[in-house]
Amino acid sequence: MLKNRSDAGKKLAERLLKYKGKDAIVLALPRGGVAVGYEVAKALNLPMDIVSIRKVGHPSNPEYAICAVDDKGHILRGDASSSVDPDWLEEAIEKERAEALRRSEVYRSGSEPLDIKDKIIILTDDGVATGLTFRLALSSCRSRQPAKIISAIPIAPPETVKEISGLSEEVVLLEFFTQLGYFLCLLVGEFAFILA
Repeated sequence: MLKNRSDAGKKLAERLLKYKGKDAIVLALPRGGVAVGYEVAKALNLPMDIVSIRKVGHPSNPEYAICAVDDKGHILRGDASSSVDPDWLEEAIEKERAEALRRSEVYRSGSEPLDIKDKIIILTDDGVATGLTFRLALSSCRSRQPAKIISAIPIAPPETVKEISGLSEEVVLLEFFTQLGYFLCLLVGEFAFILA
Protein backbone atom coordinates (compact mmCIF):
# COMPACT_ATOMS: atom_id res chain seq x y z
CA MET A 1 0.00 0.00 0.00
CA LEU A 2 1.19 3.50 -0.81
CA LYS A 3 1.50 5.91 2.10
CA ASN A 4 1.13 9.16 0.16
CA ARG A 5 2.14 10.90 -3.07
CA SER A 6 5.75 11.34 -1.97
CA ASP A 7 6.02 7.62 -1.21
CA ALA A 8 4.45 6.82 -4.58
CA GLY A 9 7.00 9.03 -6.36
CA LYS A 10 9.93 7.43 -4.55
CA LYS A 11 8.69 3.94 -5.40
CA LEU A 12 8.19 4.88 -9.05
CA ALA A 13 11.71 6.34 -9.13
CA GLU A 14 13.12 2.99 -7.95
CA ARG A 15 11.46 1.36 -10.96
CA LEU A 16 12.77 4.06 -13.32
CA LEU A 17 16.45 4.08 -12.33
CA LYS A 18 17.58 3.14 -15.84
CA TYR A 19 16.63 6.70 -16.87
CA LYS A 20 18.82 8.39 -14.25
CA GLY A 21 21.02 10.99 -15.95
CA LYS A 22 19.55 10.24 -19.40
CA ASP A 23 18.30 12.86 -21.85
CA ALA A 24 14.89 12.79 -20.19
CA ILE A 25 12.34 15.11 -18.62
CA VAL A 26 9.71 14.36 -15.99
CA LEU A 27 6.32 15.85 -16.83
CA ALA A 28 3.65 15.92 -14.12
CA LEU A 29 -0.07 16.60 -14.09
CA PRO A 30 -0.96 19.21 -11.44
CA ARG A 31 -1.81 19.02 -8.64
CA GLY A 32 -1.26 15.52 -7.30
CA GLY A 33 1.09 14.44 -10.05
CA VAL A 34 3.50 17.24 -9.17
CA ALA A 35 4.31 15.71 -5.78
CA VAL A 36 4.84 12.34 -7.46
CA GLY A 37 6.87 13.82 -10.32
CA TYR A 38 9.03 15.86 -7.94
CA GLU A 39 10.23 12.69 -6.20
CA VAL A 40 10.90 10.98 -9.54
CA ALA A 41 12.81 13.98 -10.92
CA LYS A 42 14.83 14.40 -7.72
CA ALA A 43 15.81 10.72 -7.52
CA LEU A 44 16.73 10.52 -11.22
CA ASN A 45 18.40 13.94 -11.35
CA LEU A 46 16.13 15.08 -14.19
CA PRO A 47 14.42 18.37 -15.02
CA MET A 48 10.69 18.60 -14.39
CA ASP A 49 7.81 20.46 -16.00
CA ILE A 50 4.04 20.17 -16.00
CA VAL A 51 1.31 19.26 -18.46
CA SER A 52 -1.70 21.29 -17.37
CA ILE A 53 -4.84 19.23 -17.94
CA ARG A 54 -8.16 19.61 -16.16
CA LYS A 55 -10.92 17.11 -15.70
CA VAL A 56 -14.52 18.05 -16.36
CA GLY A 57 -16.56 16.00 -13.92
CA HIS A 58 -20.13 14.85 -14.38
CA PRO A 59 -22.56 17.39 -12.87
CA SER A 60 -24.03 14.78 -10.52
CA ASN A 61 -20.61 13.37 -9.55
CA PRO A 62 -17.73 15.81 -10.10
CA GLU A 63 -15.11 13.11 -9.47
CA TYR A 64 -16.32 11.09 -12.48
CA ALA A 65 -14.46 12.50 -15.50
CA ILE A 66 -16.55 12.92 -18.63
CA CYS A 67 -14.16 15.21 -20.46
CA ALA A 68 -10.63 16.62 -20.21
CA VAL A 69 -9.21 19.91 -21.46
CA ASP A 70 -5.68 21.33 -21.54
CA ASP A 71 -4.39 24.87 -21.21
CA LYS A 72 -4.36 25.25 -25.01
CA GLY A 73 -8.02 24.24 -25.36
CA HIS A 74 -7.51 20.68 -26.67
CA ILE A 75 -10.41 18.50 -25.54
CA LEU A 76 -10.90 14.77 -25.05
CA ARG A 77 -14.52 13.75 -24.49
CA GLY A 78 -15.57 10.54 -22.83
CA ASP A 79 -18.72 8.63 -23.79
CA ALA A 80 -20.60 10.04 -20.79
CA SER A 81 -20.13 13.60 -22.06
CA SER A 82 -23.07 13.07 -24.42
CA SER A 83 -25.37 12.47 -21.42
CA VAL A 84 -25.16 16.03 -20.10
CA ASP A 85 -26.58 19.34 -21.24
CA PRO A 86 -24.33 20.61 -24.06
CA ASP A 87 -24.50 24.23 -22.85
CA TRP A 88 -23.48 23.17 -19.34
CA LEU A 89 -20.64 21.10 -20.80
CA GLU A 90 -19.26 23.94 -22.94
CA GLU A 91 -19.34 26.28 -19.93
CA ALA A 92 -17.62 23.67 -17.74
CA ILE A 93 -14.96 23.05 -20.41
CA GLU A 94 -14.19 26.76 -20.67
CA LYS A 95 -14.00 27.12 -16.88
CA GLU A 96 -11.55 24.19 -16.63
CA ARG A 97 -9.49 25.42 -19.61
CA ALA A 98 -9.08 28.76 -17.86
CA GLU A 99 -8.01 26.96 -14.67
CA ALA A 100 -5.52 24.82 -16.64
CA LEU A 101 -4.04 27.98 -18.12
CA ARG A 102 -3.87 29.66 -14.70
CA ARG A 103 -2.10 26.64 -13.20
CA SER A 104 0.32 26.50 -16.10
CA GLU A 105 1.30 30.12 -15.43
CA VAL A 106 1.50 29.66 -11.65
CA TYR A 107 3.52 26.43 -11.69
CA ARG A 108 5.95 27.75 -14.28
CA SER A 109 6.26 31.24 -12.71
CA GLY A 110 6.38 32.84 -16.15
CA SER A 111 8.89 30.38 -17.64
CA GLU A 112 8.30 28.75 -21.00
CA PRO A 113 7.52 25.01 -21.13
CA LEU A 114 10.60 22.80 -21.46
CA ASP A 115 11.40 21.66 -24.99
CA ILE A 116 10.63 17.94 -25.05
CA LYS A 117 11.38 17.27 -28.72
CA ASP A 118 13.56 14.15 -29.06
CA LYS A 119 13.67 13.71 -25.26
CA ILE A 120 12.57 10.74 -23.20
CA ILE A 121 9.46 11.79 -21.30
CA ILE A 122 8.39 10.31 -17.98
CA LEU A 123 4.76 11.36 -17.54
CA THR A 124 3.46 11.16 -13.97
CA ASP A 125 0.23 11.60 -12.09
CA ASP A 126 -0.87 10.51 -8.62
CA GLY A 127 -3.28 7.92 -9.96
CA VAL A 128 -5.49 7.34 -12.97
CA ALA A 129 -9.17 6.37 -12.93
CA THR A 130 -11.04 6.84 -16.24
CA GLY A 131 -7.81 7.89 -17.94
CA LEU A 132 -9.26 10.89 -19.78
CA THR A 133 -6.87 13.48 -18.33
CA PHE A 134 -3.88 11.18 -18.66
CA ARG A 135 -4.73 10.24 -22.25
CA LEU A 136 -5.06 13.92 -23.16
CA ALA A 137 -1.68 14.56 -21.49
CA LEU A 138 -0.18 11.75 -23.60
CA SER A 139 -1.65 13.27 -26.76
CA SER A 140 -0.36 16.71 -25.81
CA CYS A 141 3.13 15.31 -25.21
CA ARG A 142 3.11 13.23 -28.40
CA SER A 143 2.32 16.33 -30.48
CA ARG A 144 5.59 17.87 -29.23
CA GLN A 145 7.61 14.97 -30.75
CA PRO A 146 9.43 13.35 -27.84
CA ALA A 147 11.71 10.37 -28.51
CA LYS A 148 9.71 8.16 -26.15
CA ILE A 149 7.00 8.44 -23.48
CA ILE A 150 7.01 6.41 -20.29
CA SER A 151 3.77 6.56 -18.30
CA ALA A 152 4.65 6.36 -14.59
CA ILE A 153 1.53 5.83 -12.51
CA PRO A 154 1.21 4.74 -8.89
CA ILE A 155 -2.24 3.21 -9.22
CA ALA A 156 -4.87 2.61 -11.92
CA PRO A 157 -7.53 0.09 -12.97
CA PRO A 158 -6.49 -2.65 -15.43
CA GLU A 159 -8.78 -1.37 -18.23
CA THR A 160 -7.24 2.10 -18.11
CA VAL A 161 -3.70 0.72 -18.01
CA LYS A 162 -4.47 -1.25 -21.17
CA GLU A 163 -5.59 1.97 -22.94
CA ILE A 164 -2.53 3.88 -21.72
CA SER A 165 -0.22 1.04 -22.79
CA GLY A 166 -1.33 1.56 -26.38
CA LEU A 167 -0.34 5.23 -26.19
CA SER A 168 3.01 4.89 -24.37
CA GLU A 169 6.24 3.10 -25.19
CA GLU A 170 6.38 1.89 -21.59
CA VAL A 171 4.09 1.87 -18.55
CA VAL A 172 5.44 1.71 -15.01
CA LEU A 173 2.63 0.94 -12.57
CA LEU A 174 2.90 0.24 -8.86
CA GLU A 175 -0.59 -1.11 -8.13
CA PHE A 176 -3.84 -1.98 -9.84
CA PHE A 177 -7.11 -1.09 -8.24
CA THR A 178 -10.37 -2.87 -8.87
CA GLN A 179 -13.80 -1.70 -9.93
CA LEU A 180 -14.70 -1.71 -6.23
CA GLY A 181 -11.71 0.51 -5.53
CA TYR A 182 -12.78 2.80 -8.37
CA PHE A 183 -16.31 2.95 -6.98
CA LEU A 184 -14.96 3.83 -3.53
CA CYS A 185 -12.79 6.58 -5.07
CA LEU A 186 -15.86 8.05 -6.71
CA LEU A 187 -17.82 7.74 -3.47
CA VAL A 188 -15.09 9.28 -1.31
CA GLY A 189 -14.16 11.77 -4.02
CA GLU A 190 -10.41 11.25 -3.90
CA PHE A 191 -7.65 8.67 -3.93
CA ALA A 192 -7.86 8.37 -0.16
CA PHE A 193 -5.10 5.76 0.04
CA ILE A 194 -2.57 7.99 -1.73
CA LEU A 195 -3.25 11.37 -0.18
CA ALA A 196 -0.62 12.83 2.09
